[in-house]
Amino acid sequence: MPMENITITIPASTQTDPFELKMLVAGGLYEKGKLTAGQAAEIVGLSKRAFIEMLGKYGFSVFGYTADEAIDDFSDLVEWRRL
Repeated sequence: MPMENITITIPASTQTDPFELKMLVAGGLYEKGKLTAGQAAEIVGLSKRAFIEMLGKYGFSVFGYTADEAIDDFSDLVEWRRL
C-alpha cells in the first residue's frame, strides 16, 4: 500500500515520543474506520496482533466503536430475537 509522509510540528514541552504519537494517530484512524488494523499496525511498526493489544492502553476500542454503541447493538439484537 502506498504511504504518504506527513510532518507534524508539536511543542517540545509535550514530551511526546514518536511511537506514542504514531499510536495516537493510527489508533484514532483505526477507531474511525479509516484504517484496517493491519494498516494501522504498519504505521506504528508493530505486528497486527501487537497493535490490537496496545489499543486499550491508548484508550481506543478494539472493536472500532464505543461501549454505548455495543450496548445499543446488543439491545437491538435482543429485540430482534424476540420477533
